[in-house]
Amino acid sequence: MERQVTEDDALQLVLAVHRLNRTLRLSTTDLPPTQLIVLSLLAEHGPMRIGELAARVPCSQPTATTVVAVLEAAGLARREPDPADGRAVLIILTDEGQERITSVARREAELLDRRMAELEPDEREIVLAATPLLRRLAGR
Repeated sequence: MERQVTEDDALQLVLAVHRLNRTLRLSTTDLPPTQLIVLSLLAEHGPMRIGELAARVPCSQPTATTVVAVLEAAGLARREPDPADGRAVLIILTDEGQERITSVARREAELLDRRMAELEPDEREIVLAATPLLRRLAGR
């Protein structure tokens, strides 16, 4: 008989994923969450306007502008005119920004690898087998 997923099942999965993500992030980077999200979005989707970043984070446009200014001052992002609209600017990930986000991801993977080494072999296989399913659920 097929087991029905309850709302509580879904809630427990959301809480576990959030807790794991928070644990990995807090242990591997000093970047505030919104800065990390913006860098990740730029790395994954390429250059974007402030409004698009704000919608994807999600945050207000003034917050996105402030975050971009901090990333720009740190050399992790830069502004360039939008070739499609001379009145607008695109936010672009710099090489240093790409290196930073890649470094954070590697440190997160190393920490997760150490945590998974504490699991029983069959438990590790279950977690690894869930990866493609979690990607599908995330829409990628």
